[in-house]
Amino acid sequence: MSTNEIIKNRAVVSDDWSVLRLQEGETAESVSIPAGKVIVPFSVWQAQRAQLQDRTPIGVWLSSDAQADVLKEDLAHFDVVAVDFPKFTDGRGYSIAYNLRTRLAYSGELRAIGDVLRDQLFYMQRVGFDAFAVRADKNIHDALKGLTDFTEKYQTSWDEKTPLFRRVNRQAVSQD
Repeated sequence: MSTNEIIKNRAVVSDDWSVLRLQEGETAESVSIPAGKVIVPFSVWQAQRAQLQDRTPIGVWLSSDAQADVLKEDLAHFDVVAVDFPKFTDGRGYSIAYNLRTRLAYSGELRAIGDVLRDQLFYMQRVGFDAFAVRADKNIHDALKGLTDFTEKYQTSWDEKTPLFRRVNRQAVSQD
């Protein structure tokens, strides 16, 4: 297993986790989980829960068509929850992340995996992601700059609970 880099907590860091993806012919019930820190697909967690629930550390990843609620009973087991972005234009993972943070109060590492690009990072952090596995063909140090592309946030979200119009102190102007 090679060591990769990810963006975590606004810094490029070494990543010793591997993401398990089922290969052709493998099933969630029969796939062998390698030793070490592994982020398994939710289907594998479901199929092998009895064997995996005492394993630490362990992570799980959700596909973009999943609902955050499927993890409700098991969140305490995971050191990492990842959300897969199969393609740049698939934004369903944003809702999953937001719901994990707000509705399920998940406070652990929330990682974006898959087709993760610089242009998405600012918005991904807004909904609760704190770790990003940038697509392998992209420069991770350039992608890191995407977290600071904008200096102000207009709308509320996970990272800003008050809209801009409530944060700005406007003085009444006299019409004399």
